[in-house]
Amino acid sequence: MPLFAADIQPFDWNRILLSDEAPPLFLLEVVVRCVLTYLMIIGALRVTGRRGVRQLSIFELSIILALGSAAGDAMLYHDTPLLHAAVVFVVISGLYLLFNRLTERFPKFSDWLEGAPVLLVEDGEINLPNFTKQNLTQKELFGELRLRQVEHLGQVRRAYIEATGEVSIYFFADEDVRPGLPIWPERKTDKRHRVEQAGQHACACCAHIQTLAKGELARCTSCHQDQWIPACDAKRIA
Repeated sequence: MPLFAADIQPFDWNRILLSDEAPPLFLLEVVVRCVLTYLMIIGALRVTGRRGVRQLSIFELSIILALGSAAGDAMLYHDTPLLHAAVVFVVISGLYLLFNRLTERFPKFSDWLEGAPVLLVEDGEINLPNFTKQNLTQKELFGELRLRQVEHLGQVRRAYIEATGEVSIYFFADEDVRPGLPIWPERKTDKRHRVEQAGQHACACCAHIQTLAKGELARCTSCHQDQWIPACDAKRIA
């Protein structure tokens, strides 16, 4: 039953700490709700992938999400007892510490929950088996590489996506740069099924390099796709 302004007594400690609408045993239900909700938050973050938790650990983001509503409701609504909010804070903080301890003691559990670094680019080519398992598009990957002044994948020796969603890049020395797939957005319009000029071309899907003849229709020997972009061999200028 809703309370009206005339029914609310300021500094009614029974209303502030407990509730007229729920018995004290409801605190136990709050504990159960916290555990289940926290696990659902962890599951949702696990499904949405690394990009959703970028620059925050999965635990840091989960505690922000879990405590945000509890804190806001306790601050604003007269029918949200402070003890209930306090139980939420205690339980969520305990779960946060527990999961941190588990990830420290069990590395495999940590890798499963937070994710281990994954190799995305190897020797100038996209590692498709790894790349397709990530919640990541080629457009996003190329955007990350362009922020590091990468012009084509032939400049990249290895690139990893970290547990935080950041992309770590290791470059070839200038003398070792090889022909690679250009990643400038305007170069995507150069994709062709039939090669217009003879020379080295990069697969538009996996960046594998093949030497093709003029007018040739060919499939990539690595991923079996059939769209090609003329390869670039420019040195990296940071």
